[in-house]
Amino acid sequence: PYYSSSSSSPSSLMSSLFTATINMAAKTLVSAASPSKNPFASADRWRLSDHLRFMVMLTAWVTLWFLRVLKDHFPGLGGHLEYPLQSARLASSVAGSFDFPPLLTYPTGPARSASALALPSSPSSLEMILREDEDGPSIRALRRALSHILALLNDIPASSRKYEFAMSMADRILEGNARDGHEDLQEINRMALSSAFSRTSSLLYDSLQQTRSKDVVSGLFPTSVIRALPMGSYINSYLKGVNMCVGAVVRYMKNGTLPWHGGRQLAGAAGMDEGEMVAEKLAQELLWITNKLRDFGSLDEALEQWSFASGLASLCLGASPRVQGFVIKIFAILSGELRRESASIPTEVKFGLLTLWLPLCCHGSNGLSYPTMTGLEKVEAERAMDEVISSLSAIDQEVILTNWFQEFTVSSSDWPNLQLSYDRWCQYTRKLA
Repeated sequence: PYYSSSSSSPSSLMSSLFTATINMAAKTLVSAASPSKNPFASADRWRLSDHLRFMVMLTAWVTLWFLRVLKDHFPGLGGHLEYPLQSARLASSVAGSFDFPPLLTYPTGPARSASALALPSSPSSLEMILREDEDGPSIRALRRALSHILALLNDIPASSRKYEFAMSMADRILEGNARDGHEDLQEINRMALSSAFSRTSSLLYDSLQQTRSKDVVSGLFPTSVIRALPMGSYINSYLKGVNMCVGAVVRYMKNGTLPWHGGRQLAGAAGMDEGEMVAEKLAQELLWITNKLRDFGSLDEALEQWSFASGLASLCLGASPRVQGFVIKIFAILSGELRRESASIPTEVKFGLLTLWLPLCCHGSNGLSYPTMTGLEKVEAERAMDEVISSLSAIDQEVILTNWFQEFTVSSSDWPNLQLSYDRWCQYTRKLA
């Protein structure tokens, strides 16, 4: 889970129940598939214990499905329920292989671990600390501590209880700095969160790029075609699950063993590979950082970065529905900030943000399996987009609305509906006659 609460609220109780059910369902599946307990491995008839074990497994998965339905249709009941996205093995094998280029250019370079950017373990980092604090202790130490924790969040597995501990420590530092009200402490929050936003965006870009490259190399030639179709991301996820099941049956018939005995394929039982799971974790962390930037810092740098992040916007169009859902929520927050600070934000930032990310909103907001936003949130986001578009020049409005109309008409989603903005632009253009 990515959010924690100290009170015994219904949301936290539901979250605990959901997590416990996930763990039990996974354990029963592993138990049923293990060679020593698998009744298919022998020609003997099933014993009573075999029937009971499979009944428990099916009951656990049906309960998990029921809780998932409750969460989808009643978001307020379940709070922020999320699947555990990484194991310790996954974090150690994948998270350390990302590069950290600037968000706007994404150059390739030597791979570095996220913690290497903040951990004062190397002699050079230690020298930097001593050099900065040569006149004695200063508040720069607090900035380094906060940046250290935020960098570690990219590496710690989301299923680890230490992940919640690290996130709660970051919350305490941020809230303490904001509560004190000192200008230097507010600047610490802004700098640390802005740096974390840039780093996590770059990690998300690398993760999505690696996932796309893996699909091409593995010979999944229909993937790009399927994802380009309406609701293609959902169809592609289901096809991956079907392919995995077919592969499991073929391997069992050939070798007499199931492919997840080694544990590697168990993480992708829902049709998701390791790259997609890492991308989902990073997207959710990016949403958390964006909320914190709005609460404790400033979104100006985030707005500027995402207004030029054409590569990330393009990759998100082919991402999994859950990744798209988190990214759309981030865009909705940034759109609200554009509306509130419209007078102080440059025109090119407004134009770039709307041009790059509106296509994702049209194609990734169906929310069939994973509802992206509530109805009220969609209305507020549409209102923010409409006000931002109205503040632009007629030429910029024409480009944005033409692109929106093209994407909106070929997608299966009814959101965002910018018909009012389009009608207003048409009416303004008629007056030029």
